[in-house]
Amino acid sequence: MKVFKTSGVCAKEIQFELEDNKIKSVNFIGGCPGNLIGISHLVVGMEVSEAVNRLKGITCGSKNTSCPDQLAKALEALKQ
Repeated sequence: MKVFKTSGVCAKEIQFELEDNKIKSVNFIGGCPGNLIGISHLVVGMEVSEAVNRLKGITCGSKNTSCPDQLAKALEALKQ
């Protein structure tokens, strides 16, 4: 299980698992439960690069990031 501490969003962290470059599970700690559970279910089984391409750059209100954007950053951090 990987853990990513978020920044600038309501969720405090993202816990996720990858298997064969695909997302196996995602759990947001904090934030808007319905939306984040929905996002988690949508990305399970998705290739990491596809999830990053779809989620990167999404903003939330006046914030320059969002929980989906933070997930993209968490996934990108693994490549570095």
